[in-house]
Amino acid sequence: MQGFYSKLDSSPSSSPLLGVGLGRDGAPVPLSLAVETEKAQALLQTFSSASLLASAGLGMFCVVADHALQLSVIQHHLWLRAALDNATHGLVGLWSWAVVIGLRKKSDLYEVLLAGLLASIIDLDHFYMAGSLSLKAAVSLPQRPPLHCSSLIPVLCLSLRFLMWIGRLKDAWCSLPWMLFISMATHHVRDAVRHGLWVCPFGNTAPLPYWLYVSTTATLPHLCSVLMYLTGTRDVISTKHGVAIDV
Repeated sequence: MQGFYSKLDSSPSSSPLLGVGLGRDGAPVPLSLAVETEKAQALLQTFSSASLLASAGLGMFCVVADHALQLSVIQHHLWLRAALDNATHGLVGLWSWAVVIGLRKKSDLYEVLLAGLLASIIDLDHFYMAGSLSLKAAVSLPQRPPLHCSSLIPVLCLSLRFLMWIGRLKDAWCSLPWMLFISMATHHVRDAVRHGLWVCPFGNTAPLPYWLYVSTTATLPHLCSVLMYLTGTRDVISTKHGVAIDV
């Protein structure tokens, strides 16, 4: 997978003092136009062939993994079924974030692993709700645990963004709320095939059709990329740090 790499800050072809840059043919180009051109290229990379291929692979993985989980050898062992189901949540979250940011540096790998971890640990609220470490109690709850409420996704992401602003964290952390969004959203959409989405305070939706779950999971990374572009997160990542911002 190949990301879009921002070079505006370091490229010798641009000069903030002169307010101009050089085009591909060496002709001077206003710096503002060069910036807008790079932004447009970044947005187009969201739907590049490599990115679309990666998201198609994500959808195929969901189908294969879910069918594998239906094997009788897995269904007859509660711990094995729970472990593999949770691992699938983690891999879907990991893969989704990899589609969003691309993999060009070692730090990108750490981000992707963190996204997978976040997608997996959501299920710990089953044990919290059960008040026990018993897996049997955790999977037979009378109601859904708190972190499975889909209404919490925007609340938690916006709260995290606000706390980062209050704490004046470095721009390198600006994508963290979006990572949380991807991790939680992919987990909830996958669970919605069986239980629907729990939208507080309105209740549960009908279970999602399987095709809708797969297509939504495959397109969520692209939606996230577009939203990051519209909110300026990609500008901060690319122009401040010159990092890969898409696949």
